[in-house]
Amino acid sequence: MKIHFISIVLLLINIVMSGSVSAQTGRISGHIISEGEVVPAVSIAILGKRYIVISDSVGYYSFLNIPVGHYHIQVTGVGFKKMEKPVNVKQEENMMLDFDLTNFQTNLNEVVVTGTLKAVSRLESAVPVEVYTPGYFKMNPTPSIFDALQNVNGVRPQLNCNICNTGDIHINGLEGPYTMILIDGMPIVSSLSTVYGLSGIPNSLVEQIEIVKGPASSLYGSEAVGGLINIITKKPENAAVLSADFFTTSYLEHNADLGFKIAAGKGATVLTGLSYFNYSNPVDHNHDNFTDVTLQDRISVFQKWEFKRKHDRKMSLGVRYLYEDRWGGEMQWNKSFRGGDQVYGESIYTHRWELIGNYQLPVKEKLFFAFSLTNHDQDSRYGRTSYIAEQRIGFGQLTWDKTIRVHDFLIGSALRYTFYDDNTAATTGLNQAIAKNTWLPGVFVQDEIRLNAKHKFLAGFRYDYNAVHGNIFTPRAAYKWSINEHNILRLNAGTGFRVVNIFTEDHAALTGARSVEIPNKLKPEKTYNLNLNYLKKIYTLNGNYIGIESSAFYTYFNNRIIGDFDADPNKIVYDNLDGYAVSKGFSFNVDLAFNSGLKFIFGGTYQDVATVEHGLKTQQILTEKFSGNWAASYKIRPLKVTIDYTGNIYSPMRLPLLSETDPRKKFSPVWSIQNIQFTFVGMKRFELYGGVKNLLNWTPNKGNPFIIARASDPFDKDVKLDRNGQVIVTPDNPYGLTFDPSYVYAPNQGIRGFFGIRYTIK
Repeated sequence: MKIHFISIVLLLINIVMSGSVSAQTGRISGHIISEGEVVPAVSIAILGKRYIVISDSVGYYSFLNIPVGHYHIQVTGVGFKKMEKPVNVKQEENMMLDFDLTNFQTNLNEVVVTGTLKAVSRLESAVPVEVYTPGYFKMNPTPSIFDALQNVNGVRPQLNCNICNTGDIHINGLEGPYTMILIDGMPIVSSLSTVYGLSGIPNSLVEQIEIVKGPASSLYGSEAVGGLINIITKKPENAAVLSADFFTTSYLEHNADLGFKIAAGKGATVLTGLSYFNYSNPVDHNHDNFTDVTLQDRISVFQKWEFKRKHDRKMSLGVRYLYEDRWGGEMQWNKSFRGGDQVYGESIYTHRWELIGNYQLPVKEKLFFAFSLTNHDQDSRYGRTSYIAEQRIGFGQLTWDKTIRVHDFLIGSALRYTFYDDNTAATTGLNQAIAKNTWLPGVFVQDEIRLNAKHKFLAGFRYDYNAVHGNIFTPRAAYKWSINEHNILRLNAGTGFRVVNIFTEDHAALTGARSVEIPNKLKPEKTYNLNLNYLKKIYTLNGNYIGIESSAFYTYFNNRIIGDFDADPNKIVYDNLDGYAVSKGFSFNVDLAFNSGLKFIFGGTYQDVATVEHGLKTQQILTEKFSGNWAASYKIRPLKVTIDYTGNIYSPMRLPLLSETDPRKKFSPVWSIQNIQFTFVGMKRFELYGGVKNLLNWTPNKGNPFIIARASDPFDKDVKLDRNGQVIVTPDNPYGLTFDPSYVYAPNQGIRGFFGIRYTIK
């Protein structure tokens, strides 16, 4: 009886003690997510205590029997910044505490290769590199990378012809020939093929696009004067098993991308992409009897092989073929009028293939041989003017990557061979020496010195020998100060050079409206550049993120080659500037991301691009003083819908008039293109998207009496000239003009709807 009594007493004491303990503890649990998806294998810790748990396969975590009180919970995971939240644990309460790491992805640690020709994180790179993923460009889907770049601050796709819609890429106000385009680091897109190389690359195969603003000739050679755009294609192991994307617009533009990968035995993986774009619906909304938008039929096939080798040595091989048939002109034009003088049309046939490769040599040292081969054939008719050209480029480069204590060396040699020929004055007379064959061997060395944990210095030097222009030297220096993990200051200085072939770059010379004059032998351009860049990242405790990046830039040109549109309305005169040119300005980008699902990105660039000759300063034609762009995105998570609002704005730019009596505006107005898109992701493997492009229905013809001068007489059959070749004013030609389609600065495509569908098997 006594034992039974004692047992009862002990049981009561245990119950009381248990109740006391449970009354003084609580529970914390929740989920870890990012971009709407659960995140497993993340570490969750209570700071100051020895409580650590790992999120499970559905992103769930839980702490049991936590003493009441105030704590800070910290989440850490691979690929994410640390995130903290305060919590107040109460008695017998289950605290639900979720963590959304969407805005805490370590985008500073994205691997980039463009700035220094080797793979480093953005955080460690001494050269500022902007990185854009396919997700960014999906906010405003386009049929080509050329069009997609309109969403990048300081980068503008410039149309050079109202009829054929060929164009180039401007970076910080510098024209397309100053921008080098690369695919996987290989300079296979240059000169003749700038616009064609950026068309027809399936978006599903793009891993990221890296942009460097400012000269990089010390590593990449000629053309890398204004900047670089490097299109990094996906590694086969990172690509989806199958991806398909199709969209159409109310203009009846149709674009289809297809990508898939297969295993080719045990040692190789093959990634294949197909891209097709078709626009066959002539429209003339401004009623000048000319197509508002160029008609196009384009197909591109891309394949990339990745090989597994011993010791994880690299080996990849890629090939791409592109065919395009584009035309614009009078609405009644068809191919029977091609090259004739009855109905005006501009018709371009393009055949292009590319081969790129990268091979790590089977030695202990990091030796890589990279190469590219390009063949480009073009058969064009601009009215009755023909432009038939072929270009072949072979490029090989051997690099040695070697680290010795605090020195990180990159030593290399390169050889570039260019064959170019066409049926124009560019390959005759004074420039005949560069018509057929040009050899451009070069050697370079780069030393990246880690002074300490916060300071890094880079010095580089390149020597090239051009078969026509002789010895060319291009030094480079960079300094990076990591003030802390969230504040980085970079200073870059360098030189650049460019050897020039006019007709490979300026389609305005090919419209048939003007003749071309090259009075003197053209000298290579040289530039001197300075760029100061500051990057700041702010992560708040409640999961919001703010990123700020700003740059000041200055570029000085010697031997700048200028196309003079003003001296004679019937000519374009190309010559080296008898003076100098300057491009200077300031740019900023702000990136805001809130845990509510709202993201907002906006940027702006102010630039002053001008030439100085005989003491007279002239603003560069077709160059804006200020430009801005934005992208706002909001996820309605319960509905699984994302709303994207994108746009850009440009200040006035000087336009190419034919004479003082030309009634068209000398400067463009302030103009803006804005778009909205809705994306639904509520179905497995499918995405549906649609929206409206050019919400303001803005086109460049607004406020102008006409865009194309003398569209009713494209062959100038009724134009009267005096003995000196000057146009005579007549009742039929009251402004004394000739046919001219070069007055263009923006797309001539109004408001339109679009709808698309994506399908992915990962």
